[in-house]
Amino acid sequence: MKRSDGREQFQIRPLEIKTGVSDFAEGSAQVILGKTIVHITASVEQKVPPFLKGTGQGWVTAEYAMLPRSTQERTGRDQARSGRSLEIQRLIGRAMRACVDLTQFGERTITLDCDVLQADGGTRTAAITGSWVALVEALRWMKNVGLLTTLPLLEQVAAISVGIVSDQVLLDLTFEEDSTAQVDLNLAMTEKGKIVEIQGTGEGRPFSREELDQMIELGWKGIQEIFKIQRNALGLR
Repeated sequence: MKRSDGREQFQIRPLEIKTGVSDFAEGSAQVILGKTIVHITASVEQKVPPFLKGTGQGWVTAEYAMLPRSTQERTGRDQARSGRSLEIQRLIGRAMRACVDLTQFGERTITLDCDVLQADGGTRTAAITGSWVALVEALRWMKNVGLLTTLPLLEQVAAISVGIVSDQVLLDLTFEEDSTAQVDLNLAMTEKGKIVEIQGTGEGRPFSREELDQMIELGWKGIQEIFKIQRNALGLR
């Protein structure tokens, strides 16, 4: 199958991750995945949700929004948070909490604000990938100012989309591919190969167990490529 951007079937789009893109946030990153651009800030606050007060445990949460002209036609500002935005920000929050030891935070919250500047498919996976980088930057800041003695990181986390288009499995779908996909799957995994979340839907037809296994294996290969780019952005080996 010939893809409109010239990529091979199992190839991810060009990916660039920049850090330090906000002068005021404790951590920040910008992810450029093909034509998709997501800006992420990580804010450290000296408070936790009510259910964690008095426990000594911290929290990581996320918010997600698409700017009005991030898409081909203008959409209204998502001030009340659409169901889609709520679903995605909960996904991001779960993925980030899976990679840190919250008991080492103290009663503090890190909020990851993910704003889509331009959308061409894969915005939620790009947000997860960039949120991990911004989160690490915020944890480094906490250590530098004496709020932490060590970085409470458990694992590296990244995400990618996989799908079936015209009965072919494709990695890292653009909007054009996603809009015609028979099967759409988003995959978040840790560096040890553990699955944080799978969101898979048979949009045009059901899919087999064998196809699911193939999509997970392909997604894992793409995520391993992303891990290298995340580490490079943070100056890690």
